[in-house]
Amino acid sequence: MNKLTLLLTTFLFCLVFSARAQDKNFYIFLCLGQSNMEGNAKIEPQDTVNVTSRFQVMEAVDCPSLNRTKGNWYTAVPPLCRCKTGLTPADYFGRELVANLPEKVRVGVINVAIGGCKIELFDKDHYESYVTTVPGWMKNFINQYDGNPYARLVEMAKLAQKDGVIKGILLHQGESNTGDTLWTQKVKVVYDNLMNDLNLKPRKVPLLAGETVNADQGGICASMNKIIATLPQTIKNAHVISSAGCTDSADNLHFNAAGYRELGKRYAMQMLSLLGHEPRASE
Repeated sequence: MNKLTLLLTTFLFCLVFSARAQDKNFYIFLCLGQSNMEGNAKIEPQDTVNVTSRFQVMEAVDCPSLNRTKGNWYTAVPPLCRCKTGLTPADYFGRELVANLPEKVRVGVINVAIGGCKIELFDKDHYESYVTTVPGWMKNFINQYDGNPYARLVEMAKLAQKDGVIKGILLHQGESNTGDTLWTQKVKVVYDNLMNDLNLKPRKVPLLAGETVNADQGGICASMNKIIATLPQTIKNAHVISSAGCTDSADNLHFNAAGYRELGKRYAMQMLSLLGHEPRASE
């Protein structure tokens, strides 16, 4: 009887372990930044349909209104950041990836972003002094991550690493640092910290950084794109995603829904190339 009990216990343990075992074909991407990564455009009906279960989002905050809880995976129907955010580049990044990758591959995103924030918010050693300078409305959003968005991103990423493999980092930030010639160095601090805290190898985890609204759309922070363009000089595995032609909203600061869709697809095209996959022909 004791041998039978031991066998049953061992079997159940193995069953539970295998259910939680890391899937090498589950590609996970960390997304961070300010409002254009958070998602500023209104979610339209086309954005909520035909989202395959191969595209998942790990909720980084509790969202009772969406029946989602922090630290769990869900089919990536927007919103993908916090509970009441809008459409983001991450939406069509994920959709485009699963449309081009083999059926066995799943894609997961974790999106931690705060509208209006400087890159300093994600510097784990200096964020506290920065937070003392931000307006109350931003502190309210920061508090949804227990006051430390970087720590929440790492917490969620560590959970995700039990399920899959982190394949890249998506950044859209810079508007609040426009003109800051030290921005690339500050981004490198964040990137290096993520590599260290998550035990990742930089040569295997590219950083994809999107441009702000382009000058061809009248972008009020378009001058920042000259600084963003130099990021690969500071981070070897960084790649800049062009925003040229991506349409924006009336404020000339945020992309509109169509702009986010196009920008997200461009992030995906770059990532597919880095993964060694040829994107399918455009329809």
